[in-house]
Amino acid sequence: MPVKNRFAETHADITAWRRDLHEHPEILFETHRTSATVAEKLRAFGCDEVVEGIGRTGVVGVIKGRKTDSGKVIGLRADMDALPILEATGLDYASKTPGAMHACGHDGHTAMLLGAAQYLCETRNFDGTTVVIFQPAEEGGGGGREMCAEGMMDRWNIQEVYGMHNWPGIPLGEFAIRTGPFFAATDLLEIEVEGLGGHAAKPNETIDTTVVCAHIITALQTITSRNADPIGQLVVSITSFETESKAFNVIPQKVHMRGTVRTLSNDLRDLAEKRVVEICEGIAATFGAKASVDYIRNYPVMINHPEQTEFAAHVAREVSGGCAEAEMTMGGEDFAFMLEERPGAYILVGNGDSAAVHHPLYNFNDDAIPAGCSWWAGLAEQRMPITH
Repeated sequence: MPVKNRFAETHADITAWRRDLHEHPEILFETHRTSATVAEKLRAFGCDEVVEGIGRTGVVGVIKGRKTDSGKVIGLRADMDALPILEATGLDYASKTPGAMHACGHDGHTAMLLGAAQYLCETRNFDGTTVVIFQPAEEGGGGGREMCAEGMMDRWNIQEVYGMHNWPGIPLGEFAIRTGPFFAATDLLEIEVEGLGGHAAKPNETIDTTVVCAHIITALQTITSRNADPIGQLVVSITSFETESKAFNVIPQKVHMRGTVRTLSNDLRDLAEKRVVEICEGIAATFGAKASVDYIRNYPVMINHPEQTEFAAHVAREVSGGCAEAEMTMGGEDFAFMLEERPGAYILVGNGDSAAVHHPLYNFNDDAIPAGCSWWAGLAEQRMPITH
């Protein structure tokens, strides 16, 4: 099953859909135009059911095969939201929304799944039901969690679920995947340190919060270097440091820091949370200050299931001739919530030699569309084959 000829025929149309989405990016759950466009196309394709408003602005389409005797139901998921980035590509279809940009390729994911949905509605060459899932708010909003919380999996009896992301650096149209932990848990830190403010010329009369925080930031790195197993994967990063003063000669009363913790196992996640709190509170107390920590568990570790991963790789090999072993990444992916509810797998499709995702010069490579669409379609046809 190489790239399907049908997607060569519809490539230009799917590319036009993608570029229209790129011109009109929408952030988090505000995917109103995108969601309406998706729903309109799914109805035009002839989906048996189209439901809007799942997970606030998510869209679900149901496509029944020529036979449904198998009782099998698989879900195919694409994300729709953009990022709060000012685009710098200069493309003729660049973002028309200042400060918003499809800098992660979700426009491509949505367009490819629409192309596959159109094909599956035309052919219905499978025995079962395909549920196409268009999710908002992957970029930090937890749209996958919201859709699952509304009972999506049970409502349509989804038994397995599959996702895909484009990946710069992987050759165009080729695939990569791995079994087990794949994308990291992405936790958030809010740390407030309060000391005693005063004049910078008289530090002895203060409890200097900037010094306290400097020690905290340095000590937090020992979680990775001295607490975690050296073969584990753990990142602790403080990314924001704000005081209540902008003056040159004032030691601030309070400092607020933000950051992120990334882990690839639940044991490391528990360890990191415990040590972050102990280090912040302990160091602050040493200097006579106080620290409060809000450790927010955000996206969980995304874990591919073995059987479904092998099947996804098999389909990828038939499309492109191969499927590489992907490396673990400390990036987060809220498809993790769907994989906690149902077995499934997440795959990477090559975007070629392009700017990195989340970069103002990034652009999804439209030449990856036929391979991506063929993979989506192949999942349905091969997981639910018609037998005579």
